[in-house]
Formats: sequence, structure tokens, C-alpha cells
Amino acid sequence: MKRALSLLLVACALVSAAAADTITPQAAIARLFTSDRVDPDWFAQSLLQQAPASQVQSVVDQLKSQLGAYQDVRPEGDHFSTVFAKASVPTYITLDSTGRITALYFKQPITTVKDLPGAVNTFRALRGKVGLVIEAGTTVTQAINADEPLAVGSAFKLAVLAALKKQVEAKRMSWAQIVTIRAGWKSLPTGVLQTWPDGSPLTLDSAAALMISQSDNTAADLALRTVGRSAVEAEAPPRDTPFLTTREAFQLKDPANAQLLARWRSGDVAARRAVLETLTSKPLPSIDIFTGRIAAPDVEWFFSARDLCSLMGKVAALPLMSINPGVADPARWARVAYKGGSETGVLNLTTQVVSRSGKTYCVSATWNDSQPVDEKQFELMYSLLLNNLE
Repeated sequence: MKRALSLLLVACALVSAAAADTITPQAAIARLFTSDRVDPDWFAQSLLQQAPASQVQSVVDQLKSQLGAYQDVRPEGDHFSTVFAKASVPTYITLDSTGRITALYFKQPITTVKDLPGAVNTFRALRGKVGLVIEAGTTVTQAINADEPLAVGSAFKLAVLAALKKQVEAKRMSWAQIVTIRAGWKSLPTGVLQTWPDGSPLTLDSAAALMISQSDNTAADLALRTVGRSAVEAEAPPRDTPFLTTREAFQLKDPANAQLLARWRSGDVAARRAVLETLTSKPLPSIDIFTGRIAAPDVEWFFSARDLCSLMGKVAALPLMSINPGVADPARWARVAYKGGSETGVLNLTTQVVSRSGKTYCVSATWNDSQPVDEKQFELMYSLLLNNLE
């Protein structure tokens, strides 16, 4: 009986080993890019619960579309390099004992062809409106509509931070200054501060860090209210006067406030300031009314790509600017400072990077369209710009 059991255990072990040998991690990656369709049976249920096969298919299709024909998979230490015609993608994969994929992660592409103008030209093919600038130091090296004002979403928070920094440098404020959350200053997500109790204290530095790294809307409004609207307007183009808080923007986009929106649209600066005063007694709308739809696209913050690089230059040295590196790979650069912004039909990415040799670059790209934009596609294109620098 014991001998039979031993033989059975050996047989099971051999079957398990054979299953594990059915495909290697390298071959599993290659199969993703050489097969007509991604098969759900290639993945463990634990992964499919987090990312269905259709989502993996979308990523695979996007990589092939943006990076050209698949060529090879090569081992690279603890991961693999998936090679395409235009770039290679660091790829991390784990298989279970049956050869099914339990973990799969693609990092930002690394260009194999050094062609910055070619990477820039991919932006010209986007539908809608595009603005882009690449600056090396103070010199513009590449540009598409660099001076055209476009909606930039939360990238406006660079202007709020610039105003705060100016006040701190003038000794009128301190990063250690305590500010408190007020009910009338709370906004809608993104962020976490809107869930904190009224009266909760935090430092101005903490509010600024949340505003930039997590794009916390309530933190941005708290910072704007603390520094003063006029101080932020001094850092922004006149077209953005009066400068909106995120709460006010959400309120103006609320269909329940259609009459106020009409007054805003037809009014001069004084009339618009009066509208904002009226909004102080209005509640916040539900976040649900903004999901997947473009609401009042003219209620926004409008900056050119060149404007944003100018603002980035004022605040990039602040430590909080490096908490969230955005699309850039921090391992490749001596320093990364980033802020982006998005809402339905609006996307901006603005990054300042400092190379190991000490060169400073700013890359700002904005995409506006009358329908939802593909954020993953845009990020992929943007990463090719960064990887073509130096």
C-alpha cells in the first residue's frame, strides 16, 4: 500500500512538472503578441478577477499599434524585454504550476529608434486639438500649437502652487502653516480630503503635496482659498480670470445651475465674479453626472503648453513635485517633476526631467476632443517623447 502511494505521489509530481514545462514565461509573452486573440484560458482566475482577458487584449493591441510589429522576447535579469519595431517594453510575468499567467506587468516603452521628430509627429494624427512643447533648458526644440490655449484639467494646480511658493518666499506664508478644512470648501474627487471631517487641520505643505501628487481637488481649493484668488490669477493667463476653484467648476457644470452658467458665459469679469458669489449658497452636484460625459467644456482652465512649462519651471524644485513621477521612469533621470490633468475629453501631461548629465527638459502635451480621449494611448505616445530625450 505504501509503495503504491509513493508511486502515485511520484506520478503526480511528474504530471505537475510536465504541466509547468508546457510553456515558459518567455513563450507565454510571445504567445500574447503572435496569436490572433488573447485566450482567457492562458490566465489564472486570480488575475482574471483583476483584469479580464478583454483588458489584456486591449493593452496588447495598443502596444502593437503604437510600437510597430512584434519582433522578439529577450531575458533581462528579473524580467523580459518585449521588442517591437519602434521600442522595447520591460515585461514582468509569473506563471503558476499549470503554466497559467498569475501576474503580468508592462512598464513604459524604451525607444529603440532615436527619432524625436517622429515621436512628435504621432501627436499630429490625433483627432481634436493638440498642443505640445518640448523645451531643452529655455530653448523650444519641438512644438505643435505650443501657444494655443487648451483645457488642461487639474494641470491648473501648477498655478496654485506657484502662487503659494511666491507667498512663502515673500515670508507672508509658511509651508508649516496650519490650515483647516471647511464644509464650503470641499469639492468632488479626485482626492481624499473631501471625506475628512470639517475643521480637520493640516499643514499648507501637506495640502500642496496632496494637490499635486494625488490631484486632490479639495486640497487645491483649500490652497487657492488660503493664498487668495487674486494671487493665483497673477500666475495664470488673463483668460482664466476669474480663476475657478474645482468646487465652482463642478457647480457651473451642474445642469441644475443652467441659468448661472448662462450668466457666466455671457458675462464680463465682474459679472462672472458675481456668479461665483451666488454659487457659495449652492450645493455640490453628484459626481455621477460627470461620469463618461462631457459637461460644459468651456468651464475649464485654459493654458497653452508653453504656459504650463513656464509654471513648471517655477515649482519643479519643490520636493513635493517628485512624489508622483507620472509617466516618466524615475530610475532614468536625476530628477522628475510632474503634474497632469484630465476629465472627459481633456488630457494633459506636463513633466520636467533633469538628466544624469544635468540637462533640464520640459515636455507638456495636451489633447482636447469632443468625445472621450484614450488616456493609455496618449501616455504611451508621451513616454516615447521622454525616452527620445538625451
